[in-house]
Amino acid sequence: MKKTIAILVFTFFTSFNLISQEYYTSKNNSFPVLKEAGAIHFSELALHCIQTEFPNKLGHVIIDSSQVKRPVELHPAFYGCFDWHSSVHGHWMLVKILKKNPNISNSNHIISVINKNLTEENINNEIAYFNGELQKSFERTYGWAWMFQLQNELNTWNNDQGKKWAKILKPLTDLLRNRLIDFLPKLTYPIRTGVHPNTAFALAFAYDYAIQTNDNELKELIINRSIDYYANDNNYPAYLEPNGTDFFSPSLLEADLMHRILTPKAYRIWIDKFMPIIPENLTTPAIVSDRSDLSIVHLDGLNISRAWCMLGISNNLSKNNPNKKILFESA
Repeated sequence: MKKTIAILVFTFFTSFNLISQEYYTSKNNSFPVLKEAGAIHFSELALHCIQTEFPNKLGHVIIDSSQVKRPVELHPAFYGCFDWHSSVHGHWMLVKILKKNPNISNSNHIISVINKNLTEENINNEIAYFNGELQKSFERTYGWAWMFQLQNELNTWNNDQGKKWAKILKPLTDLLRNRLIDFLPKLTYPIRTGVHPNTAFALAFAYDYAIQTNDNELKELIINRSIDYYANDNNYPAYLEPNGTDFFSPSLLEADLMHRILTPKAYRIWIDKFMPIIPENLTTPAIVSDRSDLSIVHLDGLNISRAWCMLGISNNLSKNNPNKKILFESA
């Protein structure tokens, strides 16, 4: 059971004992850097996960009895890892590890597994699923965001294997890109949650994808909607965070998004109004009381995703802003 839980939550939701000399290195108080042992550890979790069909949590709307199918039949590319989005970011992590560690000892195994999942036939079947009746909102917008991130990682990899996977994946990414363009004008209010549907998280990844692909239509839409949603926020009640099963900080996600959207000068003015004081609860690691509980263990992910956001925010603050040091040291 312990191994199953580790597999289900491998990317964000990892136990604190991974932050060790075995997996990370750090010099002169710099941010930790993943060592090869750590890369192998994480890659082995993903390698097991993305081809493990059960247990599985399907977000599947059943129209009739003909649609009662196994996960691998519904999602031949992304059927593992408990749910669809976890399979997608499992593939992303493996690609990321291969890019940064091309000579990693299990590289052939990684390539073999991804090759089996990312085929033209499998991706066409994934597209057919999204085009099914009542499936248009499937994985909106969290899974869509991770697809943009996976495509981004492949697009920016000068590698023949990576280029092959990028080409195979792109029709599915294009479909989700178009779905996002259709959806955002209808989303009158942003979703400010600490779990999957958070709007700011999806917009940040989608914006990065739009920049990488020179997609001006998507970029301008994200800028406009981000300003509509967040530009007038001030004195955000971050002291209320976290909720009991959060893996995101809504306040930090929003602040991390907006440094992409606004000019540096405008961002520094905005964030001083948005969060003039960083509450202590944001810089205090969340307590995880039971890592065998699939919801409570989200709080491990919260600690790690907070750090990711804090780095992005601190890198975009002026040198004399006292919050710059607070955020970096907390991360």
